[in-house]
Amino acid sequence: MIVDDHEMVRLGMKTYLLTEDRIDFLGEAKSGNEAAKLAKLYMPDVILMDLLMEDGNGIEATRKILSFHPHCKIIILTSYYDDEKVFPAIEAGAHSYLLKTASAEEVTGAVYKAVKGESVIASKVADKMLNRFRPQERKAHEELTTREMDVLKCLGEGLTNQEISEELFIGIKTVKTHVSNILSKLGVADRTQAAIYANRNGILHKAGRKE
Repeated sequence: MIVDDHEMVRLGMKTYLLTEDRIDFLGEAKSGNEAAKLAKLYMPDVILMDLLMEDGNGIEATRKILSFHPHCKIIILTSYYDDEKVFPAIEAGAHSYLLKTASAEEVTGAVYKAVKGESVIASKVADKMLNRFRPQERKAHEELTTREMDVLKCLGEGLTNQEISEELFIGIKTVKTHVSNILSKLGVADRTQAAIYANRNGILHKAGRKE
C-alpha cells in the first residue's frame, strides 16, 4: 500500500511498483485514517507511509495499523528528518525511514528488504539516531569546582585578581591558584581567553557565588 496526500507521488510510486513482478499493489490512501481502514481490509505486508497528512498523520496511522496488524512493515517515506518527526515515527513502530530524495530503485529495494525483516534508514536519519545515543562530550568548564566557576565568572566580568579577592573574600594567593587551575582545565593561554570562553558559554549566568 501507498499512503500519501499528494496524488502525483502516489501515482509515480504506483506506476513504478506495478513494473515489479514480485510486488502486488493492494491500494492507496491519501490520509492516515483512510490508510488504517484500508490496512484492516487488505492486511498488506508493507506500507509506504508519508508523515504529514490531514485526517491522521503518518505517525498516528503507523501506531494504529500496528495495533491490529503487528507483522506489517511500515516504511516512512517523507521529506522531513528533524527530531520531532524521526523519533516519534520510530517509536511508533516504523520499520524503515526513507527520504523522498531516494530513488525509485532505493524505495523498491527497501520494500524487498522489509519483507525479509531488514530495515533501511536514510543516512541523515541514521546520523540523528546515533547522535541521540552517543555520549555527549563534556564541556571543559564542567571540570571546574564551584569556587573555580565563581572565579571564572569574575574573569568574564574583567575583574583583576585584587578585585576577585575582594568580591569572593579570598586571599590573592588563592585567587592566583584558582586562575592557574582554570587556565589549565579550560586549555586556554591567559585570563583574556578565559574571559572570552566564559562569555561564549554563558558562564556569567550559570556560576553561583559563595558569600
